[in-house]
Order: sequence, then structure tokens, then C-alpha cells
Amino acid sequence: MSHILTELNEQCLTIVLNRVDKKNALTRDMYQQMADAIEHVKNDGNTKVVIIKGAGDCFTAGNDISDFANQQENAHVPETAAFMRALMECKIPVIAQVHGLAVGIGTTLLLHCDFVYATTDTRFVLPFINLGLVPEYASSYLLPKVAGHVKAAEWLMLGEPFGAQEAYQFGLLTKVVSPQDIEQTVLSAAKKLVEKPMFSLLQTKNLLKGDQSSVTQQMNEEFDIFLEALGTTAAQEAFDAFLKKRPINPEKFK
Repeated sequence: MSHILTELNEQCLTIVLNRVDKKNALTRDMYQQMADAIEHVKNDGNTKVVIIKGAGDCFTAGNDISDFANQQENAHVPETAAFMRALMECKIPVIAQVHGLAVGIGTTLLLHCDFVYATTDTRFVLPFINLGLVPEYASSYLLPKVAGHVKAAEWLMLGEPFGAQEAYQFGLLTKVVSPQDIEQTVLSAAKKLVEKPMFSLLQTKNLLKGDQSSVTQQMNEEFDIFLEALGTTAAQEAFDAFLKKRPINPEKFK
């Protein structure tokens, strides 16, 4: 069974994270499949909308730490970067349909979407600092723009979960809806976008994304620091503790 399902219907590409038994934790192969799906349609002249959502009881639990930690040094990077660059550079509107958990990159990727609908029970978390790491994929640039420096600092420096209402209040979400209504809400938004004229739709998104050079610059700077952070004692301790299901040694987090 594929862990990424795709369907192209009525000018809308739907990408479904489908690793339900692992709460849709993302592997390198899943990243590459999503990147390929977006690249396939972004310039086809017909597709007008991309929807990204998760199967089962959550959006995604973030990176599969085991897959992440067991690779040779930096081996995970190309596939993850391929997906995030495809998402960031996607010329057509992207809608995220979020429920349950949105952990790590599951929250980061929302900053590169155009519409984000989440259920009332969704929990978000950016736990990078708790893993001895730093923000990724321009989140340290985009999150303060969306939520303000003070709230971004809280989310990124404390690394604690926050709910859908808080995410909506500080600009991360388009709308919060009930679990029963999320599917129809997203499909309705997609249908409205499909009905818009292609030229105006693409150019409006392009104009809204006028700071892409700054986003790319910040993403590259984060990337260099992220790789450096992976080699620190704190990060190695965090990954080892997670994999061995033991408490973190606070002495190694100084």
C-alpha cells in the first residue's frame, strides 16, 4: 500500500498522507512522492488547485524519527527539500486540510500553503528546539510575519503544543471548522478556485508571493544551521533518547 495517495479530479490534485498506523509520520519516500506529484501538475496548464490532507486520525506526526536517524549523514535531506521547494514554488493555489496532530514540518509546511482549514481539535507543535534543532524551511522568517515576533518566539523557543483557536487568532489558519464539516469546507473552497480564470488565479498568487527571494535566502540560512545543529551533543542526545524511549539527560542539553 502506498503511503501517499494522489487523485486528479476536476482540475484539482488531492495528495493524501496515508501512513495511518504511524500517524502519517513522513519518510524520505513520502516526501519524494509528494514532490513528484506537485511537480507533475504545476505547469500542466490545466490543474488549478492542490489539496494536502491526512488519512486516519491526524494530519501528520511530523518526520519519522527512526527513518530520519537511521540514514547515513544528511541522507534525508534531498527528498525533504525537494518536497518543500516544490510546495514553496508551486504556482497554483495549495489548500491544507488539517486535523488531529500537525507536528514539526506538519506545521511548517502550512506556512507555504495559501489556504489552511483545521478542525477544532487540531493540535500544532514546532518542537525543533526540544530536539536540539532550529526552525526549518523559512519558518523563522514567515512565522513572525504571520503571528508577530512575540508569538513566534513562544511557539519556536518553548516548543509547546497550541490549539486551533490560537493558531487562527494569530493568522496561521484560514478558518477553524468542526470535524464533520472540514471535508465539505475544503471541497467548496477548491471548487470556487477552480471556477476562477486561470491567468488571474496564477498571477494573484504570484503577486502575493512577491517576497520569495527573502524566503529562499532565509531557508538556505536555516538549512546550514540545521545541519550544524544535527551534529551537536544536544541533538544526538534527543534522537538517542527518543529511539531508546528513555528520558533525556539534561546535562547534555546545556
